[in-house]
Amino acid sequence: MQFQQLQYFVAVAETRHFTRAAETVHVAQPSLSQQIKALERELGADLFRRARGNITLTDAGEALLPLARRILADADTARHEVQEVAQLRSGRVRLGATPSLCTGLLPDVLRAFHDRYPGVRLLVEEGGSHDLVRELARGALDLALVVLPLPTPSPALTTVELLREDLVVVSSPDVPEPGRGRRAVRIADLEGERLVMFRHGYDLRELTVAACRAEGFEPEFAVEGGEMDAVLGFVRAGLGVAVVPRMVAARSGHGLRVTPLARPGLHRAIALAHRSDVAPPRAARELQRMLLER
Repeated sequence: MQFQQLQYFVAVAETRHFTRAAETVHVAQPSLSQQIKALERELGADLFRRARGNITLTDAGEALLPLARRILADADTARHEVQEVAQLRSGRVRLGATPSLCTGLLPDVLRAFHDRYPGVRLLVEEGGSHDLVRELARGALDLALVVLPLPTPSPALTTVELLREDLVVVSSPDVPEPGRGRRAVRIADLEGERLVMFRHGYDLRELTVAACRAEGFEPEFAVEGGEMDAVLGFVRAGLGVAVVPRMVAARSGHGLRVTPLARPGLHRAIALAHRSDVAPPRAARELQRMLLER
């Protein structure tokens, strides 16, 4: 099995078209087809069902695809690792983080990293913890900041808890205070409040909804489906209140009233995750060190 054959196989699997796949990998279509056939002969199984205008994966092809993607991703990581020069004058870090952490935790750390290593490219992908775990597993990310506990615990990942963060209630100064003006809002006080709610897949959405249900009520949404910036904007406009991390509220406090949650409150644990079977590239290890020492 040749590395090039796996590249051609993944290209066909993703485009479902031999000619377009050949254009993607910059090779003549007959050469690509020959290599796919050679791979099938070596594996002893057809990888594609071929019909005019309809290329689909066989069961064998479906089984090979995630493995091939991981091999290619690992090879790409190895290439970049070898190409890095002394003192981290070049390289890249592929970092995943939940949107709230991109707003609250990362700006200062990434600025410090960039000041120290200006030649290293920082590629940041926002997503929910579930999506980030999947991207880590297939080799598309070097590191990810995720919320514990993981939605689907994986023995293939190593996680190190980074911090624990309180959640607070934010509201517009132009509307009545949540909790009837108490210095701290109880979860039960949110019953009857109209909430500005994040989209499905946000860890904060699941945490807030679960806390409300534990108090015996179903939360009422004024607006739902937004990302972090949109949620804060809707709150500023007086559409409702939202439960957000304290770090985000502190950085985005202009035009917002911030009220703590009464004990025991709500908290979340943030962890730094990477694959257990592959060491992160050198630049990623340096960013990892800076995050752990922050």
